Amino acid sequence: MRVCFLAFVACSLYAQESGGLKPGDARPPASNEKAVVALARNVQRELIRLPEYGLFDNLKFGIKGYTVYLRGFASRPTLKSTAERVVKGIEGVEKVVNEIEVLPLSPADDDIRWRVYVAIYGHPALARYNPNRGTPLFPSMTRRTMGITQDPPPGFHPIHIVVRNGQVTLEGVVANTGDRTIAELQANGVPGAFSVTNNLIAASEESKPRKR
Repeated sequence: MRVCFLAFVACSLYAQESGGLKPGDARPPASNEKAVVALARNVQRELIRLPEYGLFDNLKFGIKGYTVYLRGFASRPTLKSTAERVVKGIEGVEKVVNEIEVLPLSPADDDIRWRVYVAIYGHPALARYNPNRGTPLFPSMTRRTMGITQDPPPGFHPIHIVVRNGQVTLEGVVANTGDRTIAELQANGVPGAFSVTNNLIAASEESKPRKR
């Protein structure tokens, strides 16, 4: 069984794994295809609205028949359970397979999240992506005692920072390849980060016509 998993940023859907139609494959009837697209947008909308979903998480979903598959990473356990509950309540969904991985509760990873956040969103060239007046927020009392993972900066952050056992993955969409490169360089300069995987999408490259 193949499932095409999608990651969402803002209001756009991006294919993240194989599973789409290949040359010679039979395309489903237009009515079924429209129904799947409509269902995908409903799932996307509900997940984006989750208050637990923030810049330290990255969710993906796939649809097979009337079953929705959830994958990705959650920095807090509540996101995994809430995502499943909300998706189960969407009309047309009969079953939810929840494969979201809850990231380890690690003080070291928490520190890396904070440092990468400051390094990226505090950089002059990337400050426009920060919804908090262009500068990182000062640590709140909760953040001082419990860490940034339990009290992430509010607002929509187009660059998501996923940290797992010292390994950093950047997800999301930026305006151009220059910003994509800067974000990777900033993350690579953070002490304690063992590796950086840059999955950021440059919108300027996506909008170019593809060569045939």
